Amino acid sequence: MKKKYITCPTNLFMKIIEIKVLKGPNYWSIRRPKLIQMKLDLEEMEHQPTNSIPGFRHRLEKLFPSMYEHRCSVGLPGGFFQRVDEGTWMGHVIEHVALEIQTLAGMDTGFGRTRSTGKEGEYYVVFSYMEEDAGVYAAKAAVRIVQSIAADVAYDLAGDIQRLREVREDTRLGPSTGCIVEEAAKRGIPYIRLNKHSLVQLGYGVHQKRIRATIASTTSSIAVDIACDKEETKNLLEAAEIPVPRGLIIRDEEGLKDAIDRIGYPIVLKPIDGNHGKGATTNITTWEQAVVALAAAQRYSRSVICEKFIVGFDFRVLVINYKFVCAALRTPASVVGDGIHSIQWLIDEVNKDPRRGYGHEKVLTQIKTDEFSQKMLNEKGYTLETVPAEGELVLLKPTANLSTGGTSTDITDEVHPVNIFMAERIARIIGLDICGIDIMAPDLRSPITENGGAVLEVNAAPGFRMHIEPSEGLPRNVAEPVVDMLYPKGTNGRIPIIAITGTNGKTTTTRLTAHIVKTAGYKVGFTTSDGVYIQNQMMMKGDCTGPVSSQFVLKDPTVDFAVLECARGGILKSGLAFSNCDIAVVTNVTADHLGLGGIETLEQMAKVKSVVPETVFKHGYAILNADDDLVYNMKNSLECNIALFSMNENNPRIRQHCADGGIAAVYENGYVSLLKGNWKIRIEKVTDIPLTFGGKAIHNIMNTLPAILSTYIFRNIKVEDIRLALQTFIPSPVQTPGRLNLFQFKHFRFLVDFAHNPAGLELLCDFVSKMDGSPKIGIISGTGDRRDDDIRELGRISARYFDEIIIRQDKNLRGRTSEEIINLLVQGIDATKTKEIPLTIITKERDAIMYAYKNAPQGSLITIMCDVVPDALEFIKGLKEEEDRQSHVGNNQSIVGSQQTVIKSVL
Repeated sequence: MKKKYITCPTNLFMKIIEIKVLKGPNYWSIRRPKLIQMKLDLEEMEHQPTNSIPGFRHRLEKLFPSMYEHRCSVGLPGGFFQRVDEGTWMGHVIEHVALEIQTLAGMDTGFGRTRSTGKEGEYYVVFSYMEEDAGVYAAKAAVRIVQSIAADVAYDLAGDIQRLREVREDTRLGPSTGCIVEEAAKRGIPYIRLNKHSLVQLGYGVHQKRIRATIASTTSSIAVDIACDKEETKNLLEAAEIPVPRGLIIRDEEGLKDAIDRIGYPIVLKPIDGNHGKGATTNITTWEQAVVALAAAQRYSRSVICEKFIVGFDFRVLVINYKFVCAALRTPASVVGDGIHSIQWLIDEVNKDPRRGYGHEKVLTQIKTDEFSQKMLNEKGYTLETVPAEGELVLLKPTANLSTGGTSTDITDEVHPVNIFMAERIARIIGLDICGIDIMAPDLRSPITENGGAVLEVNAAPGFRMHIEPSEGLPRNVAEPVVDMLYPKGTNGRIPIIAITGTNGKTTTTRLTAHIVKTAGYKVGFTTSDGVYIQNQMMMKGDCTGPVSSQFVLKDPTVDFAVLECARGGILKSGLAFSNCDIAVVTNVTADHLGLGGIETLEQMAKVKSVVPETVFKHGYAILNADDDLVYNMKNSLECNIALFSMNENNPRIRQHCADGGIAAVYENGYVSLLKGNWKIRIEKVTDIPLTFGGKAIHNIMNTLPAILSTYIFRNIKVEDIRLALQTFIPSPVQTPGRLNLFQFKHFRFLVDFAHNPAGLELLCDFVSKMDGSPKIGIISGTGDRRDDDIRELGRISARYFDEIIIRQDKNLRGRTSEEIINLLVQGIDATKTKEIPLTIITKERDAIMYAYKNAPQGSLITIMCDVVPDALEFIKGLKEEEDRQSHVGNNQSIVGSQQTVIKSVL
């Protein structure tokens, strides 16, 4: 009887606000990178915990009896149901349901968290997933399921479970690719999935290798072409005295008749370039069968191979890196009659085997009848309702593929040495480093040259499932020799990664670090808030501080060193692109972006930033700011080595750290220096470091410290390389776009900087106060998604340092009106100013720059907090070039006038 599904009452409705897919180390977990984060509004359900809804526990347990195993915070079986009885909120229930339905669909995963967003009724429901699309589906389904349980209406749970299975099979790596990836991961070799199918990159940068199914980047394309051409393969093997079935290439029924006349029955027909048994028909004994089989084969290839059918068993021998690895006996999908039940009943009974599942879900695949099954039954005069005799074997598929319900038995230890030698020789003849050889023979215990066996096919991209999960016999770790071939012992496919995070100074520190690494001779790829660079060539433009940009660098085959800026937004949205790094830098944690993404306090922001150092290898280093309490305290949760930096060499934290044998970078007596225990290594005078503007730019001295420390710790970079890099890193629109870019006009100067939060503006203004030039004019703005007081603080700081202020607006107001932002800035200015400050409001950035340019008093210094850095720089450079051109024209005219005067005097 069909169930009746009823819409939930409106008072039981819950609203999904957003779903984020976290793919790397993240705010919730470092070791469980694959998480779904669903922001959920319980609405009226916020006031209805589980113990207030009659029958809720009973209906939940009836639908999910297996959920008894959920221990929850109680820590015992049945613990979650105990929480339901006591009364818990629906977000918590949805978390457990999302995990359970994935498990029921063959994706056993069990990590979850449910936490309030800080707003009444809103929760972050976080749970682990195995396949991304399945995780998203589980999130949405779990909400529907819990609503139906609360409303006491019927729900089609079986439909959701089946859909999850289908999604899993559509998106997961196949068992062959999957086992190689798992083996690589066990050895610490990183991987990146390059598409929705089976193309995977192992390793990073210059050390990367690729696999697609079981074809590797080391596999010869010529060998693959040969293996896919069955006739060519057969000719090569026959010429090398490898036993193969006699056969011919045919294209029509006339050719088929000639071939049968020459070869004789029984025969096999298969497409010349087929694979996985598609279009193949075996043991053909009549003309009628042959005509049908020809049509089936020509669905895949116009040319068809007609071969003598070899009587025996179907064996697969696997050779990897030209060495024999294992062998399996393959049996097509079949049932054995009992003299009582029909074939369909027997199939259903076989499919009840708990080892059989949907697709590649389990060791065996369920048997499904198709046109090939029907054809085989028709040839015997059977239907699915036929009752076969007791003990009769009824074959249901023409080939022994596991994906169609076949079985495999490991026989590795039974293979005769002569057959092993032959298999390794075949791999060499074809040139395949990962090679599956199909043999038909009575057995492999004796040489097939003696028992009448023959080699039927040589396969590129052979399936591994029959070997890693045989129906009977010993499973074989066939992924191990593949990974050994790609990455010999002692290699892990990695390149050095320095990851840099913090509130301010990230981009400058990243650029300087990358410059030092490049100076030392490495081919560096780095990400910043203005773009992605490969060996100083910009490849992507814009804010590139998230995981997509990091992956871009790690996927580049020319890069042997990565320096990655990792900002808050990317960590919260998707997690990091890497599981581990060698060195992590945290510059500082200050009030910026608070109130966004569920991060309300500085302590929460520090937790976001701490994700980066928590990924450092145990043998690596986290480089922390000893002058920042929140950053310094991160060391308490880290398992790696610690290095510190400070603007004060007498900082007690630095002194204690170095007394304990630690390493630090400090600013002392006009030098940036390294401290190693009791030893001091002076790297360079700050007055000789262009980035510091003669020591005036204090914040750039700060940025220099972690850059020299991180590169020095990487032992292959010498102090001489670091010193040279510091001397040649020039603050300019090219090397540091939007960071203290100074333009000298004829009568005034323009200073362009990306300072966009109070801490950043304070440091910028401190630098401006030390610069020559008066009056000092500030072009400022506020960012709409920041807190009110953060925007007011920008006004307060501006009023303390600037003699004149121009307020402009960002292109993206981020949820506020222009008037709101301007009013907040003006409130800050008015609350702080000690004198009258000329104030002009010009909303467009370009217009504000032009106004300042046209009205700049002689000797003034104009400072702009720019919005879109490239646009602002391009516009100001254009004004500078125009001034230079006009000046050049004027000079030429003066020269001409002077020459004319001289000529007149001579005359």
